[in-house]
Amino acid sequence: MNKKLALFPFILLIVIVIISVVLPSGIVTNNNAEISGADTAWMLTATAFVLIMTPGLAFFYGGMVNKKNVISTMLQSFISMAVITILWVVVGFSFAFGESVGGVIGNPSTFFMMKGVLNGKPWQLAPTIPLMLFALYQLKFAIITPALITGAFAERIKFTSYILFICLFCIFIYCPLAHATWHPNGILFKYGVLDFAGGTVVHMSAGLAALASAIYLKRRTETTHTPARITYVMLGTGLLWFGWFGFNAGSAFGANALGVTALATTTTASAAAAFTWIIFDALRGRKPSAMGTCIGAVVGLVAITPAAGFISIAHSLTVGIVSSIVSNMMVEWRSKTTIDDTLDVFPCHGVGGIVGFLLTAVFANQSINSANTTGNGLLFGETHLFIVHLITTIGVSAFVFGGTFLLLKITDLITPLRVTEDEEKLGLDISQHGEKL
Repeated sequence: MNKKLALFPFILLIVIVIISVVLPSGIVTNNNAEISGADTAWMLTATAFVLIMTPGLAFFYGGMVNKKNVISTMLQSFISMAVITILWVVVGFSFAFGESVGGVIGNPSTFFMMKGVLNGKPWQLAPTIPLMLFALYQLKFAIITPALITGAFAERIKFTSYILFICLFCIFIYCPLAHATWHPNGILFKYGVLDFAGGTVVHMSAGLAALASAIYLKRRTETTHTPARITYVMLGTGLLWFGWFGFNAGSAFGANALGVTALATTTTASAAAAFTWIIFDALRGRKPSAMGTCIGAVVGLVAITPAAGFISIAHSLTVGIVSSIVSNMMVEWRSKTTIDDTLDVFPCHGVGGIVGFLLTAVFANQSINSANTTGNGLLFGETHLFIVHLITTIGVSAFVFGGTFLLLKITDLITPLRVTEDEEKLGLDISQHGEKL
């Protein structure tokens, strides 16, 4: 990062320091007798689980790219942990979960610089854990979402431009979606949308943003590559699968039976998807591969995310199988187009998220989660929920794709998104960071 580009964010950091010194510090008080020690302990653990997913994603993506781009690809995930954390503390949490403004965004002053969060009243949908713990748990979702997009423009984006883009994405895409979907006054929440742990907020948004990014940044100079480390991909998959238990089971916001259900459906959907991927490959004459197994497992995890706390374990197997086949076919289709989604983020996360979201409206059962389920799914003779999810899919897709394309254009006007052809050929590890494996 050259000195001129570094000057503006450095000034912002100084401003943040000054504001943090001037603002009064919150005092921790127990203002709610309903806080549960067991729920708090589990959610502390789940928060750590979700955070480990981002380094897991770094290994997952890093192992897939060319050797000359491993460090840059992995750093794009790691830097999200730093940048989005700062942004979340300053205004992100307020935008996502602050006082609702029209059901589409939160008031940025509600929790500005985490004002009133330490001693605040617990979030109404997570009443047995401290508000600060809820805020930190949600932070981990905000961190991994822009990191997921990086697989689409791997090996060709400038690091400084990437940082600006993820800040804009978090504020203008992620936070409004989180507010609309998970805030009690959000328009999608009130519309009856069921998204247990982020099918729309995380995976559809990341996948559709990836598609917009791949189209906007166009093809790489060298479109063929050999994965640097398949073992990195396997390690990353293991960390993602492990962390996903916090992602989904943690979204029950307590050490309870619903969390157990979410953990069980997460396990079975991922297992079914991983096995289906290599079987589907074998039917087409391909060898069962480690890469395919890992990709299939992640697709299953993606697809079960919106449904984890609303469907039965038996139905989660179907979610895993169907999502794996559809995503596999989409990867094959994408490879025959001019769209250079480097690591197939859209076919896996975008399409996987959409399939899981729609299947949630097929298999949702109020007997599993009567407190939060707004209706039974299509399988049980009710059509309303499926229609709601179908309309939401179209609306969210248009919002994310169009919004991301606009943000890419704005970023590109401020600082060019693409590295030069010479920098791309040299590799981003050296050209962007001066490092190599």
